[in-house]
Amino acid sequence: MKPESHIQQSGRPFTGKEFLASMNDGREVYYAGEHVENVTEHPAFRNAALTIASMYDALHNPETKDKLCWETDTGSGGYTHKFFRYARSPQELLEQRDAVAEWARMSYGWMGRTADYKAAFGDVLGANAEYYGDFADNARSWYKRIQENCLYLNHAIVNPPIDRNKSSDEVKDVYIHITKETDAGIYVTGAKVVATNLVLTHYNFIGQAAVQEIGDDPDMALLAITPMNAKGLKLISRVSYEKNATDTSSPFDYPLSSRFDENDAILILEDVFIPWEDVLIYKDKAKLTQWINAAGFGRLYPLQACTRFAVKLDFLAGLLEQALECTGAIDFRNVSAELGDVVAWRNLFWSITDHMCLASQEWKSGAYLPPVESAFNYRAFAPVAYDKIYHIIKTTAASGLIYLPGSNLDLKNENLDTLLSRYCRSSGDIPHTQRIKVMKLLWDAIGSEFGGRHHLYELNYSGTADAVRLQCLGAARGMGTMKQMRELSEKCMSEYDVDGWKTPVLS
Repeated sequence: MKPESHIQQSGRPFTGKEFLASMNDGREVYYAGEHVENVTEHPAFRNAALTIASMYDALHNPETKDKLCWETDTGSGGYTHKFFRYARSPQELLEQRDAVAEWARMSYGWMGRTADYKAAFGDVLGANAEYYGDFADNARSWYKRIQENCLYLNHAIVNPPIDRNKSSDEVKDVYIHITKETDAGIYVTGAKVVATNLVLTHYNFIGQAAVQEIGDDPDMALLAITPMNAKGLKLISRVSYEKNATDTSSPFDYPLSSRFDENDAILILEDVFIPWEDVLIYKDKAKLTQWINAAGFGRLYPLQACTRFAVKLDFLAGLLEQALECTGAIDFRNVSAELGDVVAWRNLFWSITDHMCLASQEWKSGAYLPPVESAFNYRAFAPVAYDKIYHIIKTTAASGLIYLPGSNLDLKNENLDTLLSRYCRSSGDIPHTQRIKVMKLLWDAIGSEFGGRHHLYELNYSGTADAVRLQCLGAARGMGTMKQMRELSEKCMSEYDVDGWKTPVLS
């Protein structure tokens, strides 16, 4: 069954029920060696699917619809999530930011690849369709399709970490490449990583993050979109933290793992057919090399990413204060200073989102995009901030993170609960059950497999640290701001020499 058979054509987003139905389309997903018949009912993905469904329901709920939705600009007369229609002013970007935050708070910032993430891709397809040359009409068509139903796209654009010491031509048995061209379309074979939450999306965007990896082989220069139930497309999922948590424990013990796990997977395409109407760049390395910045995606997606990250820091700062109150450590000056450090990082990223909107610039087709500086600031500093916060939590909450009973069942045992009420009591008047609840939540955030995966995720979200910093430097040089900074230091040096001052202001 094709995804299109589930997708509404009424110019409005899915409801939660419709979203769940749209996932049951014959996609080929494997977990622990078995083919998953329905991903929305499987214990490895069920609660994550229900969480996403609740986000779609919020687009229709009278209490949240106006915060989240605008009218479409496609002529459908319908409505859409605000980030699925490109902004035409700084004020509209602010409204988009707030809509992204509204959705992000539904997972407390822990789901980074929700449908609004790739909405940034849809927006720039509409605003800059001409970039795609002969495929411009495809871009316009996809902008309309993505917007009208809030289609859930994601991407897998990184080559597998295999034979990285070799040229891409030598790894063609693994990397995505075009195998055949026909009048109707092309056939593609290869693998991509890490396919975050791709199990629960409608379409996958195939691209290339590190373009230098593809060498000069035109068969590897491709940007295209494929449905998740395309024949020959397979997903092999990593271990599910959701399944492990729900099989062995309760929500009390793993309140994040059990519902917000965005399962990563190995994406394999074996002679997958892609019709021409779903192709955007074809055998054009120069265009592909420039795509992420020239086409606009690199400037817009950080608004969603930074906003979601800021919501996550709100959550961590608030939870850490609760934990430190439970242990009594909040009264120590050095510990309070560390909490203040977390709050300062939180303030920084919300300020970056303000700058992204208020300092935005008019671009193509009347669209407004954030300035490149704020996009790079988010990308460069988010991994630094998360690593620092991760360390602060572990060193300030300390043994309180593991001085805990193993299960909620211990609290239901009358004799054990009596002991725990004494030996696991909180500072102040906080009940012992509340202390345990707070610490288990904090442990799940940073100490569990789910928490460890999030540490890795945030460190590598925007690519390797060196690449991000080099891109920041390259942008400054390309825009002339590096020249301006250098001129300032050179002017200072021009005001004196070995004989003294050269400026008449000083003597």
